[in-house]
Amino acid sequence: MESLVILDLEGPQPYMSVLNLQHRLVDARHKGVIENDVILLLQHQPVFTLGHNGGRENLGVTDDFLRQQGIPVVEAERGGNITYHGPGQLIAYPILNLRRRRLRVATYVFLLEEAMLRTADEVGVPAERSSRNPGVWVGEKKLGSVGIAVRHGVSYHGLALNVDLSLEPFSWIRPCGLEGVAMTSLKEEGVRDKRCGEIKKILVRHLKDLLETDEENRGVEKSYAVCQRIRSL
Repeated sequence: MESLVILDLEGPQPYMSVLNLQHRLVDARHKGVIENDVILLLQHQPVFTLGHNGGRENLGVTDDFLRQQGIPVVEAERGGNITYHGPGQLIAYPILNLRRRRLRVATYVFLLEEAMLRTADEVGVPAERSSRNPGVWVGEKKLGSVGIAVRHGVSYHGLALNVDLSLEPFSWIRPCGLEGVAMTSLKEEGVRDKRCGEIKKILVRHLKDLLETDEENRGVEKSYAVCQRIRSL
């Protein structure tokens, strides 16, 4: 299996420019112009994004208020509902040829959650999955989100892990379209000695461990199947 190429984008990035970059990488990966899968690592400039399930109805502030705050609302091609991205939130957008890696979409989402769970555990935060919504949670508070899209068998979009960002913009929406959901961050959960740069190294290590070996994928596939059976009881 080809090794992953890590592309670290410095500084908070405009959402649309990164989306355009993802489109170019997906096309290049599909056509064989690039031979390796790529993971984009970044933080976004403040933005609200709407997934396939919509979300503007879950926005609790006016357009004028958002203009004053300088925060755009954009439609995304990923799954899910409305969410917020901003500085202090670690984003990973894997551009993966899922067909070549023999990864089902459901298993791939499970892997992205697993990478965040292992990262949180390594810094002392006991996160877990929830049947309410994809992502990772600390109790009833959401710590990290997953939303992906697939084109020509190649994935894009990915995960967002809250490290030390301002949580106030989340109070202006119903995150993921869920009623009564609070958001949290690693900092809010007591991790005050590590910033995005340090967490990034931990997350990348776990992503590479989970995605670069077929043996590991098969093991997680079994874990996923067991988890689904338990949820169906």
